[in-house]
Amino acid sequence: MTDPRSDGGTVVDSAERASARPTADAETDGATGGLTARLPPSARRVGSLAATEVRLGLRRRWAIVLAGLFAAFGMLVLTFAGSAAGPAGYRRIAASLATLCVYVVPLAALAYGYDAVVGPAESGWLEVLSALPVTRLGLLAGVTLGRAVTLAGGVLLGFAIPAGILTSEYGLATLPSTVAVLLGATGLGLAFLAVAVLVSTVARERTHALGGALLAWVWFVLVHDLLALGVVAAFDLPDGAVTAAVLANPTAVYRVLVLDLLGAGGAGGFGSVTAAAGLSAGPLALALAAWIAAPLAAAAVIVRCRGAVSAA
Repeated sequence: MTDPRSDGGTVVDSAERASARPTADAETDGATGGLTARLPPSARRVGSLAATEVRLGLRRRWAIVLAGLFAAFGMLVLTFAGSAAGPAGYRRIAASLATLCVYVVPLAALAYGYDAVVGPAESGWLEVLSALPVTRLGLLAGVTLGRAVTLAGGVLLGFAIPAGILTSEYGLATLPSTVAVLLGATGLGLAFLAVAVLVSTVARERTHALGGALLAWVWFVLVHDLLALGVVAAFDLPDGAVTAAVLANPTAVYRVLVLDLLGAGGAGGFGSVTAAAGLSAGPLALALAAWIAAPLAAAAVIVRCRGAVSAA
């Protein structure tokens, strides 16, 4: 669900997209062998909207751009990190790859999702969709699900190349840790996509949504950790306060989760402090899942309170 704009030289208008919806339903039903016929009508409509959103993402080359971006940066990390032998070398390269994910994945997710709602609302395409037999929450669920699939595919496909090289260099024993790091990066991207959808729901104009997305990236990726580390260094805080500071930032959650998975909990920063606070991989994974669910729940509440998605 995106606004009408030029895609590779072809203008995609509302009429074309509206005519594509029945085709999407037919293709989805045919591809699953009638499985969708067993789903409730509302779920089928949400699935159709999500499938259309995925196709639009592919048509606008978002998936290719995301996969190429992550693959290029991942290869740069492998090139400059060297090839030190042994577990220590693997942990260093994997931690460098995770650090790259902390900066690049949130920015890509915010850039991809900031206009998820406000963009179509400005262009009038959302009014066309609102005339279809689907609820406002269904519209929100469809666009979010479609963009989540595209983003997750870009992250996994892009980092699959450097991950494969890393596994071939250090052996299959490192594969579970590498896969866990990449799945965590996917969760991080989905968390920031959820934040972008929330920003897009709150914003009245696309430019406001873009500014809010950039502010979210600056706060979560740059400012929060520096401020929290400064407070930790200046005051003797209890373990609970440090744990709360980590859980309040999805990038900090992912960073500490990777350190725990790689067995480098005492590598410095929050990692050395949260080891004593008792944060392990399980609670950290749940916290990352909560960062996906909470912004989407807030966006759903805002949509229902305003009475119309187009009011966003």
